[in-house]
Amino acid sequence: MHPDDPSAQKLTKGDPATGPADSASTERTSGRHRVSEPPRRGRTLLASMPMRIALATGVSCCLGLATYAGTRVEVTDRSEPSAEAVAERAALADERASRSLERTAPTTPVSPTPTASPTPTATPKKAPKKPAKPRRPRPVAGLTQAQMDNAKIIVDVGRKLDVPKQGLIIAVATAMQESNLYNYASGVLPESQNYPHQAIGWDHDSVGLFQQRPSSGWGTVRELMRPAFAAEAFYLALLKVPGWQDMALTYAAQSVQISGFPDAYAQHEQRATTVVNALT
Repeated sequence: MHPDDPSAQKLTKGDPATGPADSASTERTSGRHRVSEPPRRGRTLLASMPMRIALATGVSCCLGLATYAGTRVEVTDRSEPSAEAVAERAALADERASRSLERTAPTTPVSPTPTASPTPTATPKKAPKKPAKPRRPRPVAGLTQAQMDNAKIIVDVGRKLDVPKQGLIIAVATAMQESNLYNYASGVLPESQNYPHQAIGWDHDSVGLFQQRPSSGWGTVRELMRPAFAAEAFYLALLKVPGWQDMALTYAAQSVQISGFPDAYAQHEQRATTVVNALT
């Protein structure tokens, strides 16, 4: 076929100038017309390179956007947790709290920590209480406190001896007459002044409340200067007088004292009765 044939020029219009004609040509004949062969693989790859570049560029952009979006979501999630995350965390916290409340105490008894016992301290011994002083009687019948104290001694001694009340009145009235209810010492007996006394008399060796004389056997000077001893000596002598309870006060007193003024005791009977009533 001549190359000037129009059909030949039409078929070869797109062939490359550098490709030689050989048995591996991209074209083959089929009858009068040429059938175009499929392009070689190298040319296909070269022809699709721009598309591949564009596709790779698009994939890269898509991956970058996806990565950016994921990063934004992660950052957003970290800074502002969603309502579902908050609810899930609250539920988890409640579950942990309920678990902690459900724990039971250990069954093993815990031994109490021993406490140090206080060291016993020696308690100071209390000093024995001193016996309370007898209450001083309130004076009556015009007596002083000293006179009332002496009258009380006389009454107390008589009551210890079980002397009837009449004998108490006789003893108080006798002391009123003999010493005015004061404990006398004697100016004749200087020894008597060595003992407690309230006055000094000069009637021989008579001493004490009842003016009893040591020389008459009533007792020693020391004994008679004690009001209790003098009162006991008087009562023992009175109890020996027969029928003294039926006698008048002045006769009963005189039977014991043997005084030079036997009628002087009667004047003190009323006051002595008042004093004895106050003391008993």
